[in-house]
Amino acid sequence: MAIGPALIPVARASDLEAEANRASQEKQNTPMIVGLASHTRARWEVLRDHHQQNLEQRLASCVRARNMEYDPAKLAQIKEQGGSEIFMGIVSSKCRTATAWLRDTLLGTGSDKPWSLSATPIPEVSPDVAQAMQNIMKQNLSQHYSEGGQQPNEQELKELAEGMKDTAMRAMKFEAEKRVERMETKMEDQMVEGGFVKALFDFTNDIATFPYAVLKGPIPRKRKTMKYVEGGGLGVVEVLRDEWERVDPFKFYWAPWGDDLQNMPVIELHHLTREDVENMIGVDGYDENAVRSILSDFGSSGFGWLDHDNGEIEGATGVDIEEGTSDVVAALQLWDSVPGELLLEWGLGEDEVEDSQKSYPCEIWMVNNTVIRAVLNYDPIGRKPYYLTSFEKVPGRVDGNGVADLCMDAQNMCNAAARALANNMGISSGPQVGVNISRLPAGEDITQMYPWKIWQFRQSDFADSTPPMSFFQPNSNAQELMAVFDRFTAISDEVSGIPKYMTGQHVPGAGRTSSGLSMLMSNAGKSIKQVISNIDHDVMRPMLERQYQRNLRYSDDPDLIGDVQIVATGAMSLVVKEAEAVRKTDFLRLVLESPVAQQIVGLPGTAELLRDVAGNLNTNIDRLVPSREDIEKQQQIAQQQQQQQQMMMQEQQMQQQQQEAAKLQEDGTPQGGRQDNTISPRPNGQ
Repeated sequence: MAIGPALIPVARASDLEAEANRASQEKQNTPMIVGLASHTRARWEVLRDHHQQNLEQRLASCVRARNMEYDPAKLAQIKEQGGSEIFMGIVSSKCRTATAWLRDTLLGTGSDKPWSLSATPIPEVSPDVAQAMQNIMKQNLSQHYSEGGQQPNEQELKELAEGMKDTAMRAMKFEAEKRVERMETKMEDQMVEGGFVKALFDFTNDIATFPYAVLKGPIPRKRKTMKYVEGGGLGVVEVLRDEWERVDPFKFYWAPWGDDLQNMPVIELHHLTREDVENMIGVDGYDENAVRSILSDFGSSGFGWLDHDNGEIEGATGVDIEEGTSDVVAALQLWDSVPGELLLEWGLGEDEVEDSQKSYPCEIWMVNNTVIRAVLNYDPIGRKPYYLTSFEKVPGRVDGNGVADLCMDAQNMCNAAARALANNMGISSGPQVGVNISRLPAGEDITQMYPWKIWQFRQSDFADSTPPMSFFQPNSNAQELMAVFDRFTAISDEVSGIPKYMTGQHVPGAGRTSSGLSMLMSNAGKSIKQVISNIDHDVMRPMLERQYQRNLRYSDDPDLIGDVQIVATGAMSLVVKEAEAVRKTDFLRLVLESPVAQQIVGLPGTAELLRDVAGNLNTNIDRLVPSREDIEKQQQIAQQQQQQQQMMMQEQQMQQQQQEAAKLQEDGTPQGGRQDNTISPRPNGQ
């Protein structure tokens, strides 16, 4: 598969470290590379500042709320005031429920894929398929002329052409659907091998926790795998395959303008190990000398060259990035559109830049201010391999709201009520004691109080008549604080759209009956359908369309070339799957019980219905129900056998008739005559 024309001439220099460093330094000083590095650095500074000012603190708060941890500043205030540091995991519970809800809907038991493909109402097939359909129409038309014996008039020609056009459109749609079905099977295999299921699994956790979640793919990568090789046996081979992965929201940056990732520069921050850098050697598009120069100085710069404060990331995730500078190195991956005039100014040839006024999408990798990769975007229309969406989208913004954002205020109020409740319960759990220390003898312990304790008192020197000790009971505000806690817990249900009965908790009222609870859960499902709709529109459909067109572009299998434009139903296909299964079962029952319907549908159609219903059984369908082609072959064989039996019966009847005729001839009956058993009258006297 192609990865796009290289902007940097990829050299194959000596393996010697000094030679690699010298060649890399020489190339990095060329106007082209200096311009790319300066452009990447400028983009990074703008995107980094936007991310730090608007997103990092928010992301860190979401992580802490999910992990049931206070913000350091808030925790310091609580410790200063004293008392309980209890944290009620409202956000954590809602995020777990949302994640489980999404995974149950999208991934199910693992046997169902959370997407499907279908051809458009008027399929746009390849020229070869269209030409084959035209040839069939011409053959049918010429056959009609030969059978009719005379030329049809204009009206007959028009009706004939319209009928053939409708037939051709149905045949074209049927052919497109078959090819799309084959492509769907191929894409399912690609996505299973490319880690799509794991990426989607992690993606559901991000979309519930953070203001946005990012899925990346397809990414062409070389991987070592075990395969059968010529000569027999398993061998280790390198294959180029498409992969998918989840992108850490802390490491994804976009421009402060616009609301569409495809129309703005984006940067992904990578933490590369030495093995990651070594795997770049020999890969098309990477400058081998530059990669080897990074390896020779690996661990010396770490992350300092980025001028990026990692305090929020380290505080939220608990990972000390600075301690790992000797084991990992920071890399920037920029996806941007560079104006043609800049490319010409930096030294790219006019034969490679067709129009200086146009922008050219490109991908640039930079490590320690060294550009190690710069290629034009391998997608033919310049799409970036990133797909971003949110639990709740906000119009006009890239980021939206996650479950943690929606429940944050309710979480804070529940925490405040819980801390006050814990403190109040401790204070009001027993009596408070006032002691007149002037009446106590020296050495009396006033810190311990237990049953049957004997207190010593002495006469007051100042004629003080007040009792030496007084007891009073502080008021308990537990009921009021519990009411506040319950109220804001209910508010968290409302703002998140995830009611507590989705986790199995008992609810009063309509939830006491099975039908009432089913109605409540059905209404609650509308909120998760909106989230799935966001995933469909922003992630699944563009990703599936891109992978489909990528296969059309590079596939060498003619049976996979189908409709260029497809309808990716995405994850919403699973939401309505249960209702569709019920309708299919009802229709199959109607066909089996009605002789008229069974005659109309026919045996092949009945087999198709059985295969659709059996598809939900998670078993091998081919072992249960034959395919339409097999049924049609069986019908043809049965018809041939029936015709042969009829011919044999006709031959037997003819032979029997011939035998009867021969017997009659032997008895004296004229051949072809009729035997008359009537007695004719005789003359008198005879």
